[in-house]
Amino acid sequence: MQQGQINRVGGILVDAFHYLALFAIGGAIVWSAVYAFIGMTGKGHASIDDILLLFIYLELGAMVGIYFKTNHMPVRFLIYVAITALTRLLISDVSHHHAPDMGVVYISGAILLLALAILVVRFASSRFPAVAAPGRHPLRRDSDAEVLD
Repeated sequence: MQQGQINRVGGILVDAFHYLALFAIGGAIVWSAVYAFIGMTGKGHASIDDILLLFIYLELGAMVGIYFKTNHMPVRFLIYVAITALTRLLISDVSHHHAPDMGVVYISGAILLLALAILVVRFASSRFPAVAAPGRHPLRRDSDAEVLD
């Protein structure tokens, strides 16, 4: 077998694994979201914790969808998931313990730090757009610097 054929077969196998893994991750997200939703309907109500959990599933699903379409992971979505998870933790902590302490300040500071990280990523992507690698389609301008290959 020649090197070119080996590279093509390797590329096909990597792409097949890539798509299979994305479908598995997407299926797990849908399965978890449906399970959480059924749990909410079983309780007869949805708390703010439950709703924020559904937003986390929505953001993860959007992230998988974008990665499936573009082969690029938008860093911003990871930060959004982290902000939503910290917000969920903050609301849960305050609603269950009813006594705010320094933990609230720490979590709020972490949320502020992540929000500032989004600003930095947005500024960097507009100011210093990424260059597409040879053989790849150029990325859209609004998401150039916010991707992990």
